[in-house]
Amino acid sequence: MFKPETREYRSFTSFQAIENKSDNPAYHVHGRAVVFEQPTCLLTFEGIKYYEVIDRNAFAFCDMSDVIMNYNHGGKPVARLRNKTLALNITHDGVDVDAYLAGTHEGRNLYEEINGGYIDKMSWAFIVDENGGDTYDPETHTRRILRVKKLYDVAAVDFPAYEQTSLSARRSYMEEHIKDFARLESEQRRKKLIIMSLC
Repeated sequence: MFKPETREYRSFTSFQAIENKSDNPAYHVHGRAVVFEQPTCLLTFEGIKYYEVIDRNAFAFCDMSDVIMNYNHGGKPVARLRNKTLALNITHDGVDVDAYLAGTHEGRNLYEEINGGYIDKMSWAFIVDENGGDTYDPETHTRRILRVKKLYDVAAVDFPAYEQTSLSARRSYMEEHIKDFARLESEQRRKKLIIMSLC
């Protein structure tokens, strides 16, 4: 359904700075970037709410070989899997993030902003597998992401991606697929009318 290499952005949950204790390295932040099996309304189009669900197994074959953490999906990385300053843990409920931000000036500044409560949301940038990586249910207006092909980053963001960054991506998605949605719904209504007329 989606074009290959079309990067998408999502935001789900808050994250927080971890209090510095003797057994905790300084500049540690923790959060959940991705939440599984929770329908989220991405937009309302002509009075219809469109939802998205991340399947619990969507990351089973995901390329997470070099994920970075950054700010608003841009600028210098402040943590990275490759140098072990970023850790991702796929759980039953989602993808948890632990990052150590002491290594760069930008990271230390970001930690202070997180610790002060100025920034408390996360987002993630990804692409869906172009071969059956998602489905769409026209009855519930729900897209289910079944396979994430590649995870690029987890980001600290000023505003959740659902309200800001991914709105433009979602608008583009809707422009591309709204005719398909309407056609599927029209076909279902036609079939119901035929069945009713036969009863």
